[in-house]
Amino acid sequence: MLTRTALAAGFTFVLFAAVQAAEPVKSGPQPGEQLAGPFHPLNINGEKAGQKNCLYCQNGLAPVAMVFARDVDKPLVQLIKKLDDAAVKNKNYSMGSFVVFCSDDKDLEGKLKALAEKEDLKKIVLSIDNPAGPKGYNVAKESDVTVVLYRDRTAKVNHSFKKGEMTAKDVDTIVGELQKILTAE
Repeated sequence: MLTRTALAAGFTFVLFAAVQAAEPVKSGPQPGEQLAGPFHPLNINGEKAGQKNCLYCQNGLAPVAMVFARDVDKPLVQLIKKLDDAAVKNKNYSMGSFVVFCSDDKDLEGKLKALAEKEDLKKIVLSIDNPAGPKGYNVAKESDVTVVLYRDRTAKVNHSFKKGEMTAKDVDTIVGELQKILTAE
């Protein structure tokens, strides 16, 4: 009897874990929500490199691609490059873009400086904040990458990915959705 109970409990746990893994993670401002407001991450590149600077403030009411990330991987680098290209291409819209790495990795600053140089980033700003992310932005612990496209400080698009989930196809989808912040509704 005890063995059946233990097996049933084990099966229930595995089933619960599988369902949890399949559920999308909710992270960051959701479409229609106002952004929480100013925060000051350490900027790694851009005009305020080496300083804590409010990217929310700097971008004002312009259309912005804001990314929260935990670590650097190939799909994220693809996204960074494409968002940088889009910000350059859409300068007439004053499009901004930035990535906030939510991490306390002591080596991250050097890695990001090298990335910005290697990829010749022109407009997108790489920055570092605490592991929890900025207060009020609700960056989920289980989210490896959270992408928020916003305009007038209101989220229009949100995509969140657990570690290893974001693909090249997702990157293309996100870039395709930039129109939602570049055109007036």
